[in-house]
Amino acid sequence: MAIELLLPMSAHVAITALLYALLTLFRAPAVWGWGRRLDGSNPWAHLEPRVSANLSNQFEWPLFFHLGCVLLMLQPPISPLAVGLAWLFVVGRVLHSAVQIRTANVRLRGLVFTINFLAVLGLWALLLGGLAVIPN
Repeated sequence: MAIELLLPMSAHVAITALLYALLTLFRAPAVWGWGRRLDGSNPWAHLEPRVSANLSNQFEWPLFFHLGCVLLMLQPPISPLAVGLAWLFVVGRVLHSAVQIRTANVRLRGLVFTINFLAVLGLWALLLGGLAVIPN
C-alpha cells in the first residue's frame, strides 16, 4: 500500500473528525443545555454556522483529492511531487478551516482555497500524465 498518500488522506479525515467534534461542542448549549450562559444563550452561536459550513466544504473539493490519491496509489511508484501536493492540500485545508471559522473574510478564504484547488489539480495532472505513458 502507498502509505505516502494514505497519511495525508488520513490527516484530512482527522481534520473532518475534529470539525464534527467542534460542531457537537458548539451545538451542545442549544441541543442539550450544556454550557449555556446564565441568560440561557449559546456562547458559541456565532461560530456554529461557520463550523457547519466548513464541515460541508470537507465533502466538496476534497472528494477529488481523495479520488486522485486512490487512483495514484493504483499506479505506483508514487512520485515525491504527488506526496508534496497531497500534504500541501492538507495544509491548505487547515488554513481554509481556520479562516472560514475564525473570520468572515471571504476574499482571504478564497485565496487560501486556491492552495487546495491547485494542489488537487496538480495531483490530477500527475495522474493523467502517468496514464499517458504506455508501457511497451
